[in-house]
Amino acid sequence: MRILHLGAAVTTVLALTAPAATAVPAAAAPSAAADAAPAPLVWASCADAAADARQQCATLPVPLDYRDPAGPRITLTVSRIPAARPDQRRGALVMIPGGPGNPGLNGPTSAVKRLPRSVLDRYDLIGFDPRGVGRSTPVDCGLTHEDLSMTTLLPWPAPDGSITGNLETARRIADACTRNGGPVLRSLSTRNEARDIDRIRQALGERRISAWGVSYGTYAGAVHATMFPQHTDRIVLDSNDDPDPTRVERGWLAAYAVGVEDRFPDFAAWASDPANKDHRLADTPQQVRELFLRLAAQLDGAPLPWPGANPARLDGNTLRAALLDTLYADARFPRLAELMLAAQGKRRLPTASTPPDKAMQNSVAVSVGTLCNDVSWPRSADSYAREVAADRIKYPLTAGMPVNAMPCAFWPTAPAEAPVVVSDRGPSNILMVQNLRDPATPYRGALKLRAALGDRARMVSVDAGGHDAYAANGNACGDALVSRFLADGRRPGHDVLCPAEG
Repeated sequence: MRILHLGAAVTTVLALTAPAATAVPAAAAPSAAADAAPAPLVWASCADAAADARQQCATLPVPLDYRDPAGPRITLTVSRIPAARPDQRRGALVMIPGGPGNPGLNGPTSAVKRLPRSVLDRYDLIGFDPRGVGRSTPVDCGLTHEDLSMTTLLPWPAPDGSITGNLETARRIADACTRNGGPVLRSLSTRNEARDIDRIRQALGERRISAWGVSYGTYAGAVHATMFPQHTDRIVLDSNDDPDPTRVERGWLAAYAVGVEDRFPDFAAWASDPANKDHRLADTPQQVRELFLRLAAQLDGAPLPWPGANPARLDGNTLRAALLDTLYADARFPRLAELMLAAQGKRRLPTASTPPDKAMQNSVAVSVGTLCNDVSWPRSADSYAREVAADRIKYPLTAGMPVNAMPCAFWPTAPAEAPVVVSDRGPSNILMVQNLRDPATPYRGALKLRAALGDRARMVSVDAGGHDAYAANGNACGDALVSRFLADGRRPGHDVLCPAEG
């Protein structure tokens, strides 16, 4: 769950306390190898009633700053469910969570319910809360309740297209994170996440690790595979980000405009299907699109009270934010339809599902810190205003939000390191899997990661909509190809397109 992908998993986040790190002195260039190998992990039961009984947890100290390997430490919390068949064990499958800012500690608990026996027999499933997240040493920007709203965190322009309020919000959040985030927030970056993953590998006692990265985890996984190619085994990248090193996260925000346009026809077809009696919105997909745009404009001028929501109203940008969240999975379609019916006075508004502030604080801090520490963002207010005005015309469903200013426009420090240039240098051991109509990581961006990896990768494209592909959409073709690669190492000899199912 990143600010970019905040709607995807926000209700699963739990911000938990852990020891804070002390200030870090200046030092030389980073070197993960400069520090002695970490001690083996000591496993114990997890302090979480939601965890599978088989899941074990351990803590791993890592350098706050890899340029100073003997300096202050922070803690990563790591989990595992051991391979079901030790006699068939291949190794460790590290699950790299999305976001940035998503927790991953209960990844094994989730995966053990979804993965086939052929994979569960062969791998220890390894989860972790990335630095700054959850039960690892956490960060917090100390934002107000109002600034944790989804219509604030994502920079939706005012109804008339003005971005003045967005610029004020971006500066306020940047100032709060700078003031309250401390050295842990300053240490957040995808390069450091890749180094942390390699420390986990060392603590596991593995010469090489397999990995399954999802969403932002595909970028972190690709960066890890670029920085530590000799320590990779079988790598699955699922719902893939464009690795353009000049833009990275800034480009991912902009990609929402394309992703929503790719995906909206799926919702419109569902919402105009005569068989969909409870949630049918119009007679044709085009009418559904026109209705959505009309209702958003209507709510811009006349919001509906919505107790329990943040903010406590259904306005146009709240409806647009709900669209973004809805398009992640077909199962969410009814929620948006209910909001649209309520906006027409045909239904009561559903109960608001607003995550607790404490959960949001932690994830937002990690998301903002990573976005702003990874790459520099433009500073010119005029350039943002021009891009927003053009984007609103070209992509009306997202109303200019994807190219608007984020807190990074006011970040006080430049990135400590340049983004990694993902390349084709390394073993040919990567399998990408990608839905054709992904609202958050659109297909055209995945093709750019595919091109960057060259012969290191093969790609399974799935004729499906939504975010997350493997073991998520019920596409037997795509699931079988990924499972076969993980279990037996058999990867398609060329890129494959799996047809739609169901």
